Amino acid sequence: MKRIALYPGSFDPITNGHIDLIRRSSQLYDEVVIAISFNSSKKNLFSIEERIALAKDSLKDIPNVSIIRHTGGLTVDVAASIGANVILRGIRNTQDFEYESNIATLNKTQNSSIETVVLIAAEHYRFLSSSMIKEIALFGGDISLFVPPVVEKAIYDKYKNDVKRNLHTERQ
Repeated sequence: MKRIALYPGSFDPITNGHIDLIRRSSQLYDEVVIAISFNSSKKNLFSIEERIALAKDSLKDIPNVSIIRHTGGLTVDVAASIGANVILRGIRNTQDFEYESNIATLNKTQNSSIETVVLIAAEHYRFLSSSMIKEIALFGGDISLFVPPVVEKAIYDKYKNDVKRNLHTERQ
């Protein structure tokens, strides 16, 4: 039986922390499916199409990873529809643990055959979040250690006018 894991998230943008977790999980499962979703409670920098393209480019060297669009509905239903019996999640700290354990429990009430597997973020990525990376970039900071080059370029392209405006404001 093929072992398929689903890793859902907004990935706005995908970070080196996400990629590390995906790379590690690809060694544990026959297939890892990344489900990129729209989160209405977040202000996205990239459209879902852009996030999918950035993820595909960033993950192209991991052969057993695929990417799908998750446009709504329960994550456990998406997992069941692709034959996954595992939902992957990454945690960086105790706040992530609290949140993810609650979601895992809720998911179990909806589909008891799907498990949540949590991987702890590598120590050198525990501080990373997509929102922090976007804020650093907005103010012209160096994000090259946190995201793949294609993502770095895409972020700076999105922010190029804002960065110039922020730098100009700081000098006045």
